[in-house]
Amino acid sequence: MSVNRRKLGNRLTRSGFTLIELLVVLTILGLLAGLVGPRVLKYLGSAKSDTAELQIAEFAVGLDLFRLEVGRYPTTEEGLTALVVEPTGVPNWQGPYFKKNTIPADPWGHSYRYQSPGEYGDYDLFSLGRDNADGGDGEDQDILSW
Repeated sequence: MSVNRRKLGNRLTRSGFTLIELLVVLTILGLLAGLVGPRVLKYLGSAKSDTAELQIAEFAVGLDLFRLEVGRYPTTEEGLTALVVEPTGVPNWQGPYFKKNTIPADPWGHSYRYQSPGEYGDYDLFSLGRDNADGGDGEDQDILSW
């Protein structure tokens, strides 16, 4: 009987991980997170900028369709909403000219800026980036239609 208790006792003290083993595993996980985390965040930031560029291109298609049917681009006052809601007093409006029935915000949650006539073309359409201020680098960089 004493032999069985000793085997059972050894088995109980040997099951599980030691504190050293747990610390080694946690250190390895911390190193991996430190190396991989910044790279993932970098790709997330560039993905938002790419999304803004694609949305601006989609708006441009809708704006061009609006111009073909109405004869002009929406005014600054009408804004991008004119792509999904018929402005008052606009003949030949056959919209909506945007796939979705709402105008989405940019990937950072800010409204796109629209001006027509624009300083750089028939219209200016842009996002001010993450910081929602002129200029900037990286995610804070402005995304422009021109």
